[in-house]
Amino acid sequence: MGREEVQRLEAYLKDKLNDGLRLVARKETDDSVEVYLGTEFLAVVYKDTDEGEVSYSMNMTVLAEDLVS
Repeated sequence: MGREEVQRLEAYLKDKLNDGLRLVARKETDDSVEVYLGTEFLAVVYKDTDEGEVSYSMNMTVLAEDLVS
C-alpha cells in the first residue's frame, strides 16, 4: 500500500475505532499494514483487490491467556 492509502485508512480507523491507533507498513509485503494502539500490536489489515474493487480486511487474534484478569 502506498503512503497516501495508508494515511487514508489510518484516518478512517481512528475515526471509527480509536484516535490512538496507528498503522505501520510491513517490511515483508506491501499488501498489508500492522495496527497498533500505543506500543501494543493489535491486528493486521490486508488489502484485497478483486475485479477492480478494493476492500480491506482486519485480522485480530486474541489469545486465551490474554483474557485472564
